[in-house]
Amino acid sequence: MSFRNGFKRWMAAVLLLLLLLAGSTAYMAAKDFSAEREPSPAHVMNQVRLAVNPLMLYLEQNHERSGTEEAQAELKRLAAASKVDLAYARLDGTVSFRSSDSLLPGVDNANRELHYDLYSAKREFKIAFPVLDEISQKQVGNAIYFLAKDRLVQPESALRPALLLLVLAVSFLSIASLLFYMRWSIDRRLLSPLVRLKRHAEEIRKGNYGETAAYPEAGEMGDLYAMFDGMRMELLHSSIRKNKQDQAQKELIANISHEIKTPITTIKAYADAILEDVCTDKETMLDYVGVMRSHIDKMARLTEDLLLHALRDLGRIAVEPREQYSRDVFRRMLTPIGHYVRTSGLSYVEPENMPNVLIGIDAVRIEQVISNLVFNSIKNSSPGDTIQVDAGLEAGKLKITVSDTGRGILPQDMPFILERYYRGQPPADSGMIPQTGTGIGLSICKTIVEAHGGSLSFASRQGQGTAFSFTLPLS
Repeated sequence: MSFRNGFKRWMAAVLLLLLLLAGSTAYMAAKDFSAEREPSPAHVMNQVRLAVNPLMLYLEQNHERSGTEEAQAELKRLAAASKVDLAYARLDGTVSFRSSDSLLPGVDNANRELHYDLYSAKREFKIAFPVLDEISQKQVGNAIYFLAKDRLVQPESALRPALLLLVLAVSFLSIASLLFYMRWSIDRRLLSPLVRLKRHAEEIRKGNYGETAAYPEAGEMGDLYAMFDGMRMELLHSSIRKNKQDQAQKELIANISHEIKTPITTIKAYADAILEDVCTDKETMLDYVGVMRSHIDKMARLTEDLLLHALRDLGRIAVEPREQYSRDVFRRMLTPIGHYVRTSGLSYVEPENMPNVLIGIDAVRIEQVISNLVFNSIKNSSPGDTIQVDAGLEAGKLKITVSDTGRGILPQDMPFILERYYRGQPPADSGMIPQTGTGIGLSICKTIVEAHGGSLSFASRQGQGTAFSFTLPLS
């Protein structure tokens, strides 16, 4: 179940509970509003005392004259003013005054009707108070009062249940508003952005990295969108790099196929010539064999470069350094290289003074580095140019330099010359054919030198030549 559907169900359940709560509270408030309430005895007694106080004072002062016309007229006036009915009985139970003839009809002894505690009927209250003489403070009789219920019990105000209903309505509306605002806010700030983000993710899954994922507001969702867009950019750049690498791999295969095809064709042609006895003497045959060997060396070098390239992609280039003295190991490397340079129609200059220091190197891999650098110089030189190898100590390291007097490197090619698959181009106005090659030789050299703990660098000036240098740490 989606979060959106689950949230709708949760909202429906909350609203149902609110409706039940509102209905129950409204029912209780309505019942409370319509119910008749009995007043408390203490409340009634206080109201009675306040109402009959003038009558009690008059009886205490004039109880002996209660039977006279003057006293009875005054008592009736006071009773009417206080809105009560009064019957006054002496201690022997005889009634000497009635404010109304309907009070205690046919009662021969009023003392039997005395109730000193609160008595409640449906419509009136009847209560008796002892009458004390003002001077002697002795009881001289009993005053029996009759009061209408609505005289003492004020109708309960409807304000309280009305306020209760108002508070309930405001609370219900506030909660409902907050819930709907929460739903709107969650939909706008969480669900809808997530739906858009899902669509962006689907586009990325399909390989469409061009659509930008942006959220206009700051906060957690804005941070999530920013991180997602950063991931999209990384995937975009990774895709571009992968496409370039795939294209470069295809070009590499095509170039190597072309580079190998030419030597194989040449070797086959010279081999056929030898088999067909075209060579009339030993000297000519040796020349043919020399050409074949030169092309075989070229194929071996291409094959080794391709192998190293594959091993580097797998992270498995094996460099096994072994401590040895530099003079002997480099002389063994440079002797065949010098012969190859000379047979290419170029001048070759060996190091005048090779330092004899102890270094830890893998001689096979370092020979590949020097061979690649020399071969690169040969490709960029013309007949009559010079290739020179120098050696010296610099900052506690052995520095080997392979330089030439060839055409140099174009300024626009220099930042990329050590990158894999990159092949420099000749000047547009030179009329020279674009260079052949795989574009991986120099990058392999850089990898091997760095695996020894050294570094590879170069300097070049267009039309004056190039010098590649690499360093190796001393043991």
